Amino acid sequence: MATPFDGDTLHEECGVFGVFGRDDAPALTALGLHSLQHRGQEAAGIVSFDGTQFTAERHMGLVGDVFGKSGHIESLRGDNAIGHVRYSTTGGSSARNIQPMFADLAGGGLALAHNGNLTNARALRLDLVRNGAIFQSTSDTETIIHLVARSSYGPVVEKLIDALKHVEGAYSLVALTSKKLIGVRDPYGVRPLVLGTLEGSYILASETCALDIIGADFVRDIEPGEMVIITHDGLESLKPFGTRPKRFCIFEYVYFARPDSLMEGRNVYEVRKRIGEELALEAPADADMVVPVPDSGVPAALGFSQASGLPFELGIIRNHYVGRTFIEPTDRIRHLGVRLKHNPNREKLRGQRVVLVDDSIVRGTTSKKIVEMVRDAGAAEVHFRIASPPTTHSCFYGVDTPNKEDLLAHKLDLEGMREFIQADSLAFISMNGLYRATGEARRTAGAPQFCDACFSGEYPIAPTDAVGEKTRQLSLLVEA
Repeated sequence: MATPFDGDTLHEECGVFGVFGRDDAPALTALGLHSLQHRGQEAAGIVSFDGTQFTAERHMGLVGDVFGKSGHIESLRGDNAIGHVRYSTTGGSSARNIQPMFADLAGGGLALAHNGNLTNARALRLDLVRNGAIFQSTSDTETIIHLVARSSYGPVVEKLIDALKHVEGAYSLVALTSKKLIGVRDPYGVRPLVLGTLEGSYILASETCALDIIGADFVRDIEPGEMVIITHDGLESLKPFGTRPKRFCIFEYVYFARPDSLMEGRNVYEVRKRIGEELALEAPADADMVVPVPDSGVPAALGFSQASGLPFELGIIRNHYVGRTFIEPTDRIRHLGVRLKHNPNREKLRGQRVVLVDDSIVRGTTSKKIVEMVRDAGAAEVHFRIASPPTTHSCFYGVDTPNKEDLLAHKLDLEGMREFIQADSLAFISMNGLYRATGEARRTAGAPQFCDACFSGEYPIAPTDAVGEKTRQLSLLVEA
């Protein structure tokens, strides 16, 4: 059972990793996935190839539990491997949806791991089922495998290109055949994918922090719309999907990516600090100290502190060992649930005018409880500053967000939100301020440099599957 405050946060998407030409490929993949754990804590899986056969280990749980003392890593063999950490955005929570997915096709085995969300997956799936396809999962990743299997093209690379020309949405994926490791990024580049090398072998990963843990060197980002094919002969790059305006997810800089990662040429930690600096310039507060809501609010709070001259203090301490609740989440436990994760540092807060800095407000229930907790600890005033613009729209591209109607910023104006969370003042960074923090001068009206649809409602890729069943994964697809 999940912790009782899980419903008031934006959940990470997924993380992918791939190694080609290393005799320790499965172990390296497990380490890489450990660095990507923040992108998905529900399940982990690895598929490897030893020159003769594919081997798979896919299980619910954290990477350390799945591939620690369980013996699962010892069963994986081969010089080539791909892996995946999962938070279910499409497909729901069950063992049959754990990736990488594998299929024996006419041309040989194919394993596939996917980060993102296909916005026309339902339409494609219905068409495939009508034509006789039998699905073993509810994940949109399996839709790609069926499209590959049914392609009339010959080589597997051409089959995959053909399949991806039918899909819409955001995707970064890694695929493994008996002879190739393939990496692909969608034409808009919404989700990240990077290339690295380790002693002559190529590595693919969602973030550079996964290269760091194995001692690999970062080479470059896979470009939007690019497919890289890695074999024993080296690396080949193709651009089979045409060109589109780049729309990298700006929320990777706000929250999703690990602070020590490099994304699109930007250090995530430095961007988050600059967000805090911009926020301090746009929305100063007459206060005594700056306190982050840990851990995601820490870099922005540091930037706010440095720009404002207010001291940075750890007024809230986070418990990193919450895991799953050990008691039933009754109404009272749900009310106290935020204290399982955060606890006030009373001696620092008592009598102080506090600026709280957090990355975002989703439903607002957790923000309200944090403000209440800080007041109960004796703070004289609580001013809330948010390191992103108001989240007013759902994400269709691989992030598990509530329906638009459940987002606080969709329902209330700024004053209404302030009253709801009971802060003395509330301010969000502006869209232009957020863009400035990334190094852009400002947001270009009608042609933004990033995907910022969760703030602006401007979706770069049409959400074809607009309305569907009331299930967890399809809640992302409910949009007016």
